[in-house]
Amino acid sequence: MKPVIYLDYQATTPLAPEAAAAMRPWLDAKFANPHSPHRLGREASAVVELARDRITGVLGGTGGRLLFTGGATEAANMAIQGALRAAHPARRKVVTIVTEHACVRDTALWLGRNGFECELLPVGPDGLVSLDMAERVIDARTALVAVMLVNNEIGVIQPVAQIATIARKNGALFFCDAVQGFGRVSLPIDACDLIALSAHKVYGPKGIGALWVRDGVTLEPLLHGGGQEGGIRSGTLSPALCVGFGAAAVLLAERREQDAAHVATLSAMALDYLSDWSINGSIYDRYAGNLNVRVKGLDAARLISEVRGVAFSAGSACASGSGRPSHVLSALGLSDAEARSSIRLGFGRYTTEGELRTALELIEEGARRQGVM
Repeated sequence: MKPVIYLDYQATTPLAPEAAAAMRPWLDAKFANPHSPHRLGREASAVVELARDRITGVLGGTGGRLLFTGGATEAANMAIQGALRAAHPARRKVVTIVTEHACVRDTALWLGRNGFECELLPVGPDGLVSLDMAERVIDARTALVAVMLVNNEIGVIQPVAQIATIARKNGALFFCDAVQGFGRVSLPIDACDLIALSAHKVYGPKGIGALWVRDGVTLEPLLHGGGQEGGIRSGTLSPALCVGFGAAAVLLAERREQDAAHVATLSAMALDYLSDWSINGSIYDRYAGNLNVRVKGLDAARLISEVRGVAFSAGSACASGSGRPSHVLSALGLSDAEARSSIRLGFGRYTTEGELRTALELIEEGARRQGVM
């Protein structure tokens, strides 16, 4: 059986061999609890702190601390719920964008149903938010503004620095979901107060993420217990997962230019091959490793099922079983039919040009069988 060509890098990335090798000792003999006071515990604690320093070093910026979490969803909830619950009583509003990842959007909407005010900023057909609209909505009642750096479904890059400036002008905190952009596109950390990261989106292990918190920012904890992570997040850390995340972050820095050039080459190849397809979202303000495209009349679900030699998706893995059209594509103004005729192709460090070429041929062949090409 031929191996499946993997083109779903926004859902998760392959684990870097270097990260897997770094984790191995901490899965086997070095199994101690990093919060224990004995020698083995102190050794485990030391590698956790080294991993923290490595990730923070790649993130850049000063005047903040990195807290490990169980993933980006937990990090986003810590940031959004924690900030709103700690805010001044006069600030009861959270502002975010309609196309945000579900962990941000649904958390904000939940707060809106539970005593807070929630505003979802619309986007244009290119997937970008209007700065004029942001100026009108973000006000003195706003506690937090939450904006994703790179959209997980369409790859669009939002004007994070400009929106953060509006937030700060009104005394609000600014939270950035940088999961899809960390180590790939420029992140204006100096404009941010809170940043969410995820290891498995950057060639690290699943089950670990992080929240960067600027000094002076107060959060109410979601989890109560030992307060192991800065008194804000309780729970025993996994040294193996922390080490894997740290190793993956080091590789991001070492391979930044090489990875970017490789992804740009793959993107150009895909765009040339898919010249008859329409791109969803901005053509220019986007991360090159995420292509969300559509062709009229295509049944994307059928295509994904029939093209078994390629792993790709119709959007976010988090909402893949809902049966509803993507809220991101709907926000662009696409009809249900257009949304259901869209596919997302994600590629990166370990995708070869030969693999991508073969995958594109198989996808086009599947579309032709549906009579839409």
